[in-house]
Amino acid sequence: MVSILETYQTGYLQLYKDYSTSTPVKVILAFLEESNSDAKQGAALADFSFAKSQKNLKSVEYSFSNVLVAKRRAEI
Repeated sequence: MVSILETYQTGYLQLYKDYSTSTPVKVILAFLEESNSDAKQGAALADFSFAKSQKNLKSVEYSFSNVLVAKRRAEI
């Protein structure tokens, strides 16, 4: 994994160090400072409730982990 410092402003990223590659690469963008935007910045910890999750999943009669393992095995 390579880390490159960059600045985001008005929809554009400014890289401080060039990085060239001949193939597409996946990147992770993390905002390290608070934004002055008025828009809600995702979900807060207070938005989550273990009790609500239990209630919503009460009717589920299978294991999520078993479903995930079966899906991954099917991809092989």
